[in-house]
Amino acid sequence: MKKTLLLLIFCFFLLSACDGNKELVFQMEPFSYTDQNGQAFGSENLKGKVWIADFIFTNCDTVCPPMTASMAALQKELTNQNLDVELVSFSVDPMIDTPEVLKKYMDKFTTNSSNWHMLTGYKQAEIEAFAREEFQTLIQKPSSSDQVIHSTSFYLINQQGEVVNSYGFQQSHFEEMITEIKQLK
Repeated sequence: MKKTLLLLIFCFFLLSACDGNKELVFQMEPFSYTDQNGQAFGSENLKGKVWIADFIFTNCDTVCPPMTASMAALQKELTNQNLDVELVSFSVDPMIDTPEVLKKYMDKFTTNSSNWHMLTGYKQAEIEAFAREEFQTLIQKPSSSDQVIHSTSFYLINQQGEVVNSYGFQQSHFEEMITEIKQLK
């Protein structure tokens, strides 16, 4: 069963990596969750800002550590280019990922949390519906595993709260992502 789950995760990873840079453009509904510092954070904090979102979980033993390392590298590159962009990582395993767990996880990748918020504070069904309805992506936590199936994309959201594009999380996508961010500014 574990081999089947890993195969499903691998196939999902491959499929999501292939769909990078497709035009999305859809308006996001308001949200407010809890960040790694135990503070409320949501769409009100992001109003008028360009931001990048992804979906991760701290207990992940496949794609989440490289995704989070890539988000940290993107954060450095955005800082180097003097681009004011918020980063938001939604936990897909909120029962495990408390604010304290998220803070400890983030500290493994960056010391700068000024523009990066890892969010939790919702039920599993809520994050699954949120991802499906707001990002048009699948999240599924099988009852037979502690691993969660989720997208590996980085999503670009404009100042109006519209998801405008998705990219693979690999650093090879940074140049294209930064070009589009500059066009939005």
